[in-house]
Amino acid sequence: MTDQSAPSPPAVRDAATPDAAEIAALLGRAFDDDPLWSWLVPDEASRVRRLAGVFEIMLRRVHLPHGGTELAGRDARTEAAALWNPPGHWHVPFRVQAAQTLPLLRVLGARTPVSLRTLGAIEKHHPREPHWYLAVLGTDPPAQGNGLGSALLRSRLDRCDAEGMPAYLESSKERNLPYYERFGFKVTRELALPGKGAPSIWLMWRAPGS
Repeated sequence: MTDQSAPSPPAVRDAATPDAAEIAALLGRAFDDDPLWSWLVPDEASRVRRLAGVFEIMLRRVHLPHGGTELAGRDARTEAAALWNPPGHWHVPFRVQAAQTLPLLRVLGARTPVSLRTLGAIEKHHPREPHWYLAVLGTDPPAQGNGLGSALLRSRLDRCDAEGMPAYLESSKERNLPYYERFGFKVTRELALPGKGAPSIWLMWRAPGS
């Protein structure tokens, strides 16, 4: 007999351009308490709105054009997103960076320069060998703890293993390190970011088949 009360398994699907606003709003809520983004956007009252604006710019100009962004949810809802960059596409070309500057100024205001400096400092330590880059993984707070992030990780990491391709991410929450380690990621460096009060982040690498 089937347990009718059991939750349906998370469904994973590829994201498309029409999903951009919904994904951005979800990620804005998911990263409201993130140490790095809280430091970059210190105003609590406007943080979720501003982060949603930042993520929508990233989605439309960087992530969705290259594919690799996946969504997960139950009962046809979108509750989590993983923004992966395919091998060779983690670096944002200068022309795209320039095109993003004015939209970012509208969203971040006076915090734009420090945000760009900080993200640039992180990028300097990005590995150069081919890999899949997990730029962002976030779950809507009401849906956290339901295996959505795990479903998204497993979806892409299975492909990495099949292709013999490494994966890389930066974690801005120390408490998330054991979670990623369960999927085979290993910390390669704790990176102290420049700027007064800036948090550390942890660089993590996963060999295929880990």
